[in-house]
This record gives sequence, C-alpha cells and structure tokens, in this order.
Amino acid sequence: MSQSFDYDLLIVGAGVGGHGAALHAVSCGLKTAVVEAGVMGGTCVNRGCIPSKALLAASGKVRELRDAHHLKALGIQLANVSFERQAIADHANGIVAKQREALTNSLKRLGVDTIYGWARVADIQKVVVETQEGEKTITAKDIILAPGSVPFVPPGAEIDGKTVFTSDDAVRLETLPDWVAIVGSGYIGLEFADVYSALGCEITLIEALDQLMPGFDPDIAKLAQRVLITPRDIETKVGVLAKRVIPGSPVVIELADAKTKEVVEVLEVDACLIATGRIPYTKDLGLESIGVELDRRGFIQVDDYLAVVKDGEPVPHLYAIGDATGKMMLAHAASAQGVAVVETVCGRARTVDYHSIPAAAFTHPEIGFVGMTEPIAQEKATTEGFEIGVARTYFKGNAKAIAEGETEGLAKIIYRKDTGEVLGVHIFGLHASDLIHEAASAIAQRQSVHELAFLVHAHPTLAEVLDEAYKRAVGSH
Repeated sequence: MSQSFDYDLLIVGAGVGGHGAALHAVSCGLKTAVVEAGVMGGTCVNRGCIPSKALLAASGKVRELRDAHHLKALGIQLANVSFERQAIADHANGIVAKQREALTNSLKRLGVDTIYGWARVADIQKVVVETQEGEKTITAKDIILAPGSVPFVPPGAEIDGKTVFTSDDAVRLETLPDWVAIVGSGYIGLEFADVYSALGCEITLIEALDQLMPGFDPDIAKLAQRVLITPRDIETKVGVLAKRVIPGSPVVIELADAKTKEVVEVLEVDACLIATGRIPYTKDLGLESIGVELDRRGFIQVDDYLAVVKDGEPVPHLYAIGDATGKMMLAHAASAQGVAVVETVCGRARTVDYHSIPAAAFTHPEIGFVGMTEPIAQEKATTEGFEIGVARTYFKGNAKAIAEGETEGLAKIIYRKDTGEVLGVHIFGLHASDLIHEAASAIAQRQSVHELAFLVHAHPTLAEVLDEAYKRAVGSH
C-alpha cells in the first residue's frame, strides 16, 4: 500500500454487498475499512431477506400442519394447531441478531476497521465521515459505494409504521391484523401475502398493472396465482392504483383506475402494507463534490466494471455496487459486484454476468428463476433473427414430489432452437429456490440443452424436473 493513503480500500455501507467486498479484499491482501451509518448487515440481514425468510419458515409450518387433507393423505392426523405471534416474531428477531453479530465478528476477526457514521465523498480517494465524535477524514486508494436501498412509498400513501407500513416494519410482525391490504404483487407482496394468509389474516392484493405478478414469466404467474392466491383468503384487485392510503382505524384506501386515475372504490381495512418496490438510498453521498450526477431515478450510474460514471467516463478509483446501481436489486448480486470490483482493483478486471444470477420468491411452494422470461426471449429472438423453443415439465409426474404429496409445480426452459443455448429457466414448486442453481450454472456456462440432456440426476429427486425438461427440449426439435 502506498503510504499516502489510510487504506487500500474503503467501503461505504456494510450490507451484504459491502461485507462481501470486504471479505474478498482481505483475502487479496488489501488493508480495508467499512463505514456504516446504520446497523451491520444492511437491508438483507435486518429488514429484508433474513427476517422475512424466518417468518415464511414459521408461517409455512403452520400452514402445513393445518392442512388436514394433505396430512391425511400421508396417514397423519393432527388436531388444534396453534401458534404464538410473539414467539414467531422473536424467532425472526433472534436470527437477525445472530446474523448481524456473525457479520460484525467476521470483519473484526479479519482485521477490517469498522467506522460508524455517515460518509460523504469529499474528493477523489477521500471521504469525510460524520461520527458521534465529530468529522473524520479518511483517504483510500479505492472507494466502493454500497449505500443500498429503501422501500418506495408512492405519493398519496402516508406511513405511520403501525397501520400503514412498509416491509421494514412488517418483518417485525408486531401485529396480525384481521384484514390486510397489500399494495404491490411483486415478490415482497407475494411473500407477505403467504405469511399473513398462513397466520389467519384476510388479504386484499392491489396491483396497478393489468396483471398480477407482472415481473414473472407469464406461465409461472398463471400457475402461482392458481396455487398461491385463488384457494387462499386473498382477494385481488388489478389495474387499480392505491391513490391515497390514510392511516388510522380503519385504514382508508382510495382505489383509482390505473388508466383514468378516477377513484373507483374506497376500501376500509385494518392495516396496509406498501410493497411497491425499493429505491436507491443515494441522497447526501457527496457525489456532487466531484461533479457526479445521479440518474433521474436516483441510481448511481456505473460502467460494466462498476466504476462510477461522470459525463460518460469512469471516475478513477471510485466504484458503486448493490441496489444503488439499479442493476439487479438482490443481495447476492451486490455481493458478486463487490467481489468483481475487488478483482478489478487488484488488476484482474472482472465484470458480472447478470444474465446468470438466479432469484427466488420464498412462497409455499417457491418460485425460482434465472435468465429471460419468455416474452423477453421472444423479443430478442425477433430482433436477432432466431427461434426460441420452450420445454415444460410438471411436478405432478415427479416421483419425489408425489412421495411428498407436493405435486403442484412447473419447470420451464426457454432456449435457442438453433444452438440449444439456454436463455431462461423458471421453476414454481417445492424447493424451486434450490433447484434453480443448476440452471444458473448452465446459463453462466452458456450450455446447450443438447449437452444438458445427457446429465445424470439422482432418482428419485426433484432435480429430475429439470432433467425431464432438458430431454423434452431435445426431443421437441
């Protein structure tokens, strides 16, 4: 390290992305520090992935144990399954505390300095941190900005944290209202609909676009609606905006036609979860001090190597990763970006292959997906002049799913007919979040269904739904 800098690498933000970058930096021999304005672990550990999965695990068990028909088919009888809301909330909070402590300890053990305070870029290779003890100037050869994101609250929605709230509050499960409106049917809305419905709440799911689950592949959205929504105590309202959401008892929601913006209905519910996505947490980072402007949605603009961009050119020694870049708002994508930046600053320039990064919704059953949806693949095919093929297999024919009595599900592979290259894979069914990784690996390696059809999968396993899909793809030519 050049003696003129305090650190080789300074990371602003200790979420999953910043933490992953710090661990890799240490393994590469860089003297590293992390600045955190809030709590260690960022959104994922404290207000996102970790507590929500803990709630989904507990509520999923309640749903399973109350499904008398399913248990009877397996020869099991149970009576009077009950739960304690506070105990489930404590389960989630306890896991958060343990994860946060593990992150803190791992950085300490590796000799990473953690500085608590708000960091602002002051110049190239320099930040000023506002700590409780006062301002501290830190220099570093390279700086990574990983400030993360916050829930998006649409205009017209008033948040009080009790009756109208975002996922940040919902993960604490402080109450179980009788009737909950959920605004937004993306993965956050779907996962909380799963939790609340399992624990006995009535739900109204409100979606402004003209179909539920708009970001998912249409086949998956259709089947998921049939399994996750229709049979449950969930009513849906599509093509309507929550124009106004007023906290109180009851919560008053003015629903407007998404096209005309005219109010068409007024709902009165016990609580409302705003699950309309997330926005970058990029205000007051001091970027203006070096002439860097955010894009119109507030994201930090970066190039392929995640260098911060100013007037179309990369700013030397300044990088950004995670939700704040808007590339892919997933914890594991942020971590991959952090590792890629560390590789780049160590002279081994590396980019991230977003096409092969998998994602999942941890509903019951789960959704796992990687690569393109069918409409996006079709668009690419039309532009580039090739044909796509689609192969589908169903969990109903899978021996392991039959043995489990969990046969609702679909695996769908989208591929190029000319080369056989896999473009996208979408799975809805038991353990989809685990199954999708084989497909992610195939896409990362640009593998063809012609090779994949000869892979050997253990029998009887759920992985055979993919095995069958590869074979169908080859047989359908």
